Amino acid sequence: MNIFKTRSGLMRLVVIGAAILCISCCTAYANSSGGGDPELPRVLLALIVILAAAKIGGDIMVRIGQPAVLGELIFGIIVGNLYLVGFHGVSFIKDDKSIEMLSEIGVMLLLFQVGLESDLDKMMKVGMSALFVATLGVVAPFFLGWGVAAYFLPHESLYVHLFIGATLCATSVGITARVLMDLGRIQTPEARIILGAAVIDDVQGLVILAVVSGIIQAAGTGATMSSLAILMIVVKATAFLVGALFIGTRLAPYVFRLASRFKAADLLLATSLGICFGFAYLASHINLAPIVGAFAAGLIMDKVHWRVFADRGEHSVDELVRPIAAFLVPVFFVRMGANVDLSTFAKPEVIGFAAVLTLAAIVGKQICGLGILQKGLDRLSVGVGMIPRGEVGLIFASIGSKLILDGKPVVGHATFSAVVIMVVVTTMITPPALKWSLARRVKK
Repeated sequence: MNIFKTRSGLMRLVVIGAAILCISCCTAYANSSGGGDPELPRVLLALIVILAAAKIGGDIMVRIGQPAVLGELIFGIIVGNLYLVGFHGVSFIKDDKSIEMLSEIGVMLLLFQVGLESDLDKMMKVGMSALFVATLGVVAPFFLGWGVAAYFLPHESLYVHLFIGATLCATSVGITARVLMDLGRIQTPEARIILGAAVIDDVQGLVILAVVSGIIQAAGTGATMSSLAILMIVVKATAFLVGALFIGTRLAPYVFRLASRFKAADLLLATSLGICFGFAYLASHINLAPIVGAFAAGLIMDKVHWRVFADRGEHSVDELVRPIAAFLVPVFFVRMGANVDLSTFAKPEVIGFAAVLTLAAIVGKQICGLGILQKGLDRLSVGVGMIPRGEVGLIFASIGSKLILDGKPVVGHATFSAVVIMVVVTTMITPPALKWSLARRVKK
């Protein structure tokens, strides 16, 4: 269906044209600064552009059966590359520190939401199959990504190759879950294994991220890490997650009970965000990514903890956080897309790197189907369901772009662009591929 052949499609074109005109006028104002703080107009303009790009792109993707996040990412790429057609008015979005900070808070809220939607009890009940699937789905892509990076980037250090391998580890559980729900297959054994494994390999991926980041940070100071030091990073990351879950699940009821005694408004939201940011701060304080803490904070939340607030007629935590995340999370995705420099694809070697990296990302997740212990289950569908990297791959890439080694980012512009292309392709192919795979099984 061509959305531009309908009256609503024509209206959408009018809206887009009006938005472009408005943005151009705002750009002229922002650039002139007109007195006062020159930073504020730039931030306001950036937010206008980001939110417009996110919602227009998301709408188009949803209409063609793709996740909205793809539209945010693709329109972010468009915004970030308008300079190629001579328009430089919004190029500052890539490097603006205020927008970068908002995007960092957005990604913490995203991982907090993922934790809220994950059920610890169900994770523990999915059995050894989910653990084996998750482990193979981390190990195989890691070494394949490492090998591809070593081949295409021979002049880069071992640490760069390691980090690129790490970006291939995780799975975007939200995209696969949405497809399974739409198909009415969310309660099948394959679905339980996929969702359980996706959550477990996110945790394993976060541990790998902590290890690789720690090694790179040490190398950046001129030090080398012993096997004992690497083991300590693994232990520290694991201990933080386990300790946060063990202690947090026991302390959370008391924290919410104490908060419920106050009469001020919006205490449930303030308490929940306080826990989220508190865990993120603790994670960063021990040199782990703040998203590790945000994810752990979401995991410890249980509806029983805020029952007293529900009895007073307040919304649940996920309902309260959703509108804030709807504002800040697109800032992260559009900004990530804006950092993709399409001019780097003028180099054939970058296109080749992106293509082979994408192939490695797909093949690596197919190997994880070998981890299913039960007989008669659809291994192919499990492997396909683990393919999308989505937001998690972007989070890894953004962290790599901030790690400095030998005076330059571990993930440079060309490598970052290749990783984003891998994320886009793996995310786009999963819904139709999973539908085909599950339908093939039904026909048999």
